[in-house]
Amino acid sequence: MEKLIKIIDKSIDSYMDIDGVYQAKIFEAMRYSLFTGGKRLRPIFMIKTYEIFSKDINNVLPFATAIEMIHTYSLIHDDLPSMDNDQFRRGKPTNHMVYGEAMSILAGDGLLNLAFEIMSKSIEYDNEDNGEYKRKIRAIQEISKNSGVQGMIGGQVVDLLGNHENMNRDKLKFMYKAKTAGLFQASVVAGAILGGAKEEEIEILRNFSLDLGLLYQIQDDLMDAEEDRKINKLTFLTYYGVEHTELKVLELTKKVFDSLDQLKNRNIDSLKEVTKLLVKREK
Repeated sequence: MEKLIKIIDKSIDSYMDIDGVYQAKIFEAMRYSLFTGGKRLRPIFMIKTYEIFSKDINNVLPFATAIEMIHTYSLIHDDLPSMDNDQFRRGKPTNHMVYGEAMSILAGDGLLNLAFEIMSKSIEYDNEDNGEYKRKIRAIQEISKNSGVQGMIGGQVVDLLGNHENMNRDKLKFMYKAKTAGLFQASVVAGAILGGAKEEEIEILRNFSLDLGLLYQIQDDLMDAEEDRKINKLTFLTYYGVEHTELKVLELTKKVFDSLDQLKNRNIDSLKEVTKLLVKREK
């Protein structure tokens, strides 16, 4: 795992090595949030999924790099005073606390645009009739949808507008599926597409990644229960209580591994291993 993280970090860093340009400060701000202790979960899941179907990770690495940039941009913007107004993330000052609100907005915008530049550049020399070209286009579409208004951004809108008067169980589930599970789904499904998975395998992994993202968020709710209660935050626990929430974690855990077991005649050991690490994580 450490070896893969180093490969991902090296790829990310290759796009940040810009010295002597007038806009160097934006690269500094982008780099700051990219390298403040992120676990690289989404690119890892993308690559591990891809490796079930294909072995040359050079084809998937630009997309894995891009998904981490999209994830990081979303965190920068989430932390802004106009959003969650968080002053610390991963034990360090948030981007706007270091670089100011205006530069942080631009850093997030810069990462999002750079992510799509990287992905689109990966098809620059591909033949349009080639299967790999078509898979890359489809992967870009999958990532766009799950990170946009039908996915992560849409979930953030519901989160911003939600309160104890207008939120309900259905809205909360939508928010979790869109805001958190969306990028997990984009990562896994794009990895499967790029690797050349069959349609039925892509759908199995779509269901797997949706349940995985929900599991990840509900685990967070349990781990952050005391802190969330202090600020009266709406979470899965608000509507279902501790006992039902813990049962939901067990249910989703079973579902994610059952989904993986549906991939007949495929070596899923590596993807299953990283899934186990996520399931067993602690705060």
